[in-house]
Amino acid sequence: MSFKLCRIVNRDIKCFSVSYKRYFLGISKNQENEETTESINFVDDKIETPEVKRNKSGLRTADWNRLHNRRPYYAAESWVHLTEKYQRKMFGRYGFESNVNPRICYPTKLDIVAKMRYDRIAEPHTLIDMMNAAKEEKERQRKKVLERDEEIHNKMKKLDQWKQDLQTKIDKKEAEVLATKQRKERLVEEVRRHFGFKIDPRDDRFKAVLEQKEKEEKKKMKEGKRQAKEQKLMSKLIATSQK
Repeated sequence: MSFKLCRIVNRDIKCFSVSYKRYFLGISKNQENEETTESINFVDDKIETPEVKRNKSGLRTADWNRLHNRRPYYAAESWVHLTEKYQRKMFGRYGFESNVNPRICYPTKLDIVAKMRYDRIAEPHTLIDMMNAAKEEKERQRKKVLERDEEIHNKMKKLDQWKQDLQTKIDKKEAEVLATKQRKERLVEEVRRHFGFKIDPRDDRFKAVLEQKEKEEKKKMKEGKRQAKEQKLMSKLIATSQK
């Protein structure tokens, strides 16, 4: 029942009691007006009722406590609620209102000794050693970068020469291909003149004569290379003897 509804009911009850007194007790009308005024003034006065905090939401107690920023469980309902981790969590979230002794948040002597033992095994090197190792690694990486830059700089100096050498090789290869093609055409023409009439290049007779011509041509080229090599060697010997 709301507060306004209570006011209405109280006013009706007062009016009924006043009418009852006037009818059965013979109270005068002036007295009735005075009592009515007093009752109405009493009803209209603002009455401060204490705030009653009740869980009318239907939520569980733990959820209702979380909603109002309170510790969910004040009494342990599971073994988890007795662990140091949970107690530290409660104190970190709700502070002294969690009813947790803050000393539990600090490590014990056994915890400190175990942590020091773990650090000695996991990190055997001291801070100075790790700083020196990091400094040496940084210096090594710097030297590596400088060497790489020097290598790139030297190669860039030779870039023009490499381009020229590559173009020379390409030109030489194209010249060899062109010479081979021209020699092939010349041999084909010689074979045709050998027969004295037009003959199909796919004919076996044409292929046999062409193969013979190619062998003779290779022999001549080989002989020419040998003579050129001998001539070059002879020139070198003559130049050496003159010195």
